[in-house]
Amino acid sequence: MPKTEITATEIQPKAATEQISPMAVLTPIATWVLPGAGHFLQKKWTRGFLLLFAVALMFVLGIAMGGRIYKANGGDLLDMLGFVGDAGTGGLYVASRIMDLGIVNFPHATADFGTKFIVIAGLLNVMSAVDAFHIAMGRKQ
Repeated sequence: MPKTEITATEIQPKAATEQISPMAVLTPIATWVLPGAGHFLQKKWTRGFLLLFAVALMFVLGIAMGGRIYKANGGDLLDMLGFVGDAGTGGLYVASRIMDLGIVNFPHATADFGTKFIVIAGLLNVMSAVDAFHIAMGRKQ
């Protein structure tokens, strides 16, 4: 029987051998700062504008409904998860904290929906950052 050699590239999965480009690092950060910016950098204008519009609209509607912006804390688990969702909006979150928006929790149903809108806007922005990363890596068009 002939003896064959197995190379390291045959053993490692494809994802482990991919090189991460500077664009792949920059696009998720840009998307976190401004929703859709990672797509703008890659000239995916329609997708970038749709994401910017969707995330910003959900965030603004959440604030308009009296939604609460979570602060970083080590207390209740749900508050920590809410903070993670809110922080996903990036620049919008920072701007809202600077302008003291969403610090008062109104005791009515629309305020609760507003809080959920803000958290979901952040989660959508995180998903768009992952999408921009995959486009930059060439895994997606």
